[in-house]
Amino acid sequence: MEPVAAARPPVVDAPEPPRAFAGGEEQDRQRLSEVPLRGWPRPSRLAAGIATLRGAGPRLAEAASELGIGSLGDLLWHVPHGYRDRTELSEIADLRLGQEATLLAEVRSARVRPTRRRRLTIFEANVADSSGPTKAVWFNQPWLAEQLEQGTRVLLHGKLDKAGFKVDAHEVVRDGDEDAPTGLHTTGIVPVHPASARLRPQKIRDWEWQVQVLARDAIEPLPASLRVRNGLVAAGDALAAVHFPGELHQAETARERLAFEELFLHQAALASRRGRHDAARRARALDPPGDLTRGWVASLPFELTVDQRRAVEEIDADLATERPMQRLLMGEVGSGKTVCAVYAMLRAVESGHQAALMAPTETLAEQHFQTLERLLAGAGLPSAALLTGSSSTARRRDAVGHLANGQLELVVGTHALIEEDVEFARLALAVVDEQHRFGVRQRAALDAKGPGEAAPHALHMTATPIPRTLSLTAYGDLDVTALHELPAGRKPVKTWVVGEEKRAGAYEFIRERLREGRQAFVVCPLVSESDKLQARAATKEGQRLAKGEFRDFDVGVLHGQMRAADKQRAMARFVSGETDVLVATSVIEVGIDIPNASVMVIEEADRYGLSQLHQLRGRVGRGEHESHCILFADTEAEAATIRLEAISSERDGFKLAEVDLSLRGEGEILGTRQHGLPRFRVATLPEDSGALLRAREEVLGLVRRHGSLDVPELGPLMDAARLRFGDERAEPIAA
Repeated sequence: MEPVAAARPPVVDAPEPPRAFAGGEEQDRQRLSEVPLRGWPRPSRLAAGIATLRGAGPRLAEAASELGIGSLGDLLWHVPHGYRDRTELSEIADLRLGQEATLLAEVRSARVRPTRRRRLTIFEANVADSSGPTKAVWFNQPWLAEQLEQGTRVLLHGKLDKAGFKVDAHEVVRDGDEDAPTGLHTTGIVPVHPASARLRPQKIRDWEWQVQVLARDAIEPLPASLRVRNGLVAAGDALAAVHFPGELHQAETARERLAFEELFLHQAALASRRGRHDAARRARALDPPGDLTRGWVASLPFELTVDQRRAVEEIDADLATERPMQRLLMGEVGSGKTVCAVYAMLRAVESGHQAALMAPTETLAEQHFQTLERLLAGAGLPSAALLTGSSSTARRRDAVGHLANGQLELVVGTHALIEEDVEFARLALAVVDEQHRFGVRQRAALDAKGPGEAAPHALHMTATPIPRTLSLTAYGDLDVTALHELPAGRKPVKTWVVGEEKRAGAYEFIRERLREGRQAFVVCPLVSESDKLQARAATKEGQRLAKGEFRDFDVGVLHGQMRAADKQRAMARFVSGETDVLVATSVIEVGIDIPNASVMVIEEADRYGLSQLHQLRGRVGRGEHESHCILFADTEAEAATIRLEAISSERDGFKLAEVDLSLRGEGEILGTRQHGLPRFRVATLPEDSGALLRAREEVLGLVRRHGSLDVPELGPLMDAARLRFGDERAEPIAA
């Protein structure tokens, strides 16, 4: 037998040698081992404290912390709010009086000149360039005599006047000194960073120059495909260019990139927060609307507006699922938010569950309680209970007991609803009014009152109309329904801005309305943030009016510092008509419904924001009588004049909110601390509204593609979002 031949391996092609990326040349182990490592990014270096910089001692580091600058990373994100174009050098011979210019000159001589004023010294230097000499002048900087000796070359920026060239910035030119680059403060595109009395822009500029090399250590949080779609430069390049651009258009490109990143990370944090909340607990899916709610709607003495019907449909859709409703009902003053809320509460009751309405103040809770009883009269339901800090011991005991055993189906209250001893047998819906006045933990505490593992559906309400772009930053984790329409029959409120010279005539006009049987509000000015000072001002004004302009009428006072029983008594007298004029602080801004009140007087109206003025004005015009809002103001400030002109000519709260946003910004309108929102470091609204909408769509696109933002491939993105806007895992949000 012949031997069997050994099997031969199959013939295969030799593998292609590795190729260099982009270049295409062949690579081997030896060549790859010789490539130097970049050593960056190293984001840990951005965590170093400000004190590691040259010239940043403890005193200046403390001043930096007041500006929110604690680390080198904070410093990189402390971007300029403007730039000065000093790209052109001037010659001394070409200077004109009053003209700003930058000069490169040599010091010929210098001296400190004393003056008769004890705290004023003048340092003068005779300087010259090839075109001729001039005298440069500095105030209260005598130490410059040691720096600017004869022969020193110096860059000067300032303005020529009759006394000489007054210098506001200067730099000594030292050839080859890379640590102090020539022209950092005086030539080229000079950045101007937000500063303070303790930390000047020039010092911040020095620090930014030192730290700019670390811009390449910034982690890139944006997915590459997103950057390509939106034409965005790399994060490190943007952070470097925004501080020291070669040209102004580079600065704007860098700022747009950083603003988009900031808005994108914020939207990602909100979307992740909402996703975690929805995944953590399921809600009870409620039965479809039944005879109870349909019969109640049919019994109302008015037709629901188109906006209200749409809101009801959206609420029905939310309540039909196990995904906890997280909806914000944002309504014009008097647009009928409460009717929509009562509808939702009845939906919970007819499904065999409980509903709660939580308001931020006792006055507002009491108003809601009265409205609820009035709207439910004849609906065949037990009366709702009111639970506040001022509830008597017996009433509180009854309410708490009946909530726990399920006998009480509806409850209205304040923070008292979230105290530990308050338990619900089967809470299915929580309505939170003026939700921005509650903290994150307070809203989460109400959310935790749901039975067992089930979360209650949550309907939030605010009477502060805000633009859509702003709602995405304030309420980005909520579904928003806006009520623009006013119910039929609501009369527009005539609004006038009145100067001091017409005060007497305005008071006579008010007295005429009072003689006709109407009532009036007088809102005291915002003299201070102190509630005690506000209360004192209201009390003093009430006493003055009772003895003066309204001595023939009954004058009452209402402020937040009064005892609960006294506030209830003051409101009851006004509601019943015993009190003709109610002098109050802005405590009456929301929730007060007095149809017979037809005049609103606001003292020093220029101190208020537009949204607050609109809210206050909304306390009148709620009945059949023609109503008026009189704004006493005496100001020449441009922004205040624009606000007052807008409120006197515009009745649409959403349009007024747009004006307010353009004048004051999102932080001032919403109250950054109230909402738990950080101030954006780069982005501004409404200027960056387009970037916000694009960022929102990109985030929603990621959610659609991945099902969640908490997937491994989006780890760098979510790490950056949590680092910048907090870890949403730390504080579950019920709003």
